[in-house]
Amino acid sequence: MTQLKDKVVWITGASSGIGEALVYEISKKGAKVIISSRREQELLRVKNNCQNCNLDNIQIIPLDLSQIETLADKAQQAENYFGKIDVLINCAGIGQRASVVETKVSVAKMIMEVNFWGTVALTKLVLPQMLANQSGHIVVISSLAGICSTPNRSTYAASKHALHGYFDALRAEVFQENIRVSLICPGYIKTNLTFNALNGLGEKYRKMDLNQARGISSKKCAQKIVKAIEKNQGEVYIAQKELIGIYLKRFVPSFYKLIIRKLKNI
Repeated sequence: MTQLKDKVVWITGASSGIGEALVYEISKKGAKVIISSRREQELLRVKNNCQNCNLDNIQIIPLDLSQIETLADKAQQAENYFGKIDVLINCAGIGQRASVVETKVSVAKMIMEVNFWGTVALTKLVLPQMLANQSGHIVVISSLAGICSTPNRSTYAASKHALHGYFDALRAEVFQENIRVSLICPGYIKTNLTFNALNGLGEKYRKMDLNQARGISSKKCAQKIVKAIEKNQGEVYIAQKELIGIYLKRFVPSFYKLIIRKLKNI
C-alpha cells in the first residue's frame, strides 16, 4: 500500500483533463506535487485552484515532451525542488481523429514523439534516483485504445500499445528494486482530449465525440487512479460499457473484429 502523504509526485499533462483532476486529488492527500505541461499560465491556474493545501508544496515546471533534448534539465529541476521524485505520473498526451490514409507521416511521428518517446525519456531520467533510493512508483496513463484499436485512432492506439509493451517489461525489471509500475487504461472520460486531438494534417479536430461527452468525469477518473496508485495495482481499466470491448477481443475475437469494422466515429 502506497501512502501519498508527504510523497513527492510529478504529474505531466497537469493543465487540463485527467492530469488537472489528479493534481487536485493528490494535493488533498498531503503530497508535495510538481505539475508540468506546455502551458505555464494554465499550470498557475491549476495551482491556485488547489484547496486546503500548502501552495508551497506545489511547484510548476513547464515542459514540452516533444522536445526531448530539454527533459534532462527539467528532471534535474524537479528533483531539486524536494530532493527526490517518489511518484512519476505520465499523463501528457495527444489524441487523434483521422484515418490512416488521411494522416501525414509527420503527424503520426508527432503523436508517437509525445505519447511514447517523451514518456519513455522522462521515465528514464527519473528512474536512476528511484533505483538509488530503492523506492518509487511510475504511473502511465494509457488508454483502452492501448488494448483495443478502433478506426481513426491508428497512431494514438499504436502509441498506447507501445507504452504497454515497454512498461510491462520495465515492471518486471525493477520489481525487485521496490519500484512499482502502473498502467492506467481509461475509456471514455469527459475531457477535451477529442476536441484537441489532431486530424490528418496536424490541426486540432475541434469536435467532441458523443461518447466522450457522456464519459466518466475527470474527477471520478482521478479518484480511481489515486486508489490504484495507493494499492500498487499493475494495470487498471476505468470505463463504462466500452469495457466490454476488452473481453470481446480476448474471448470472442471474430465477433470483436466484425464490430470494429462497422464502427465509424466513436
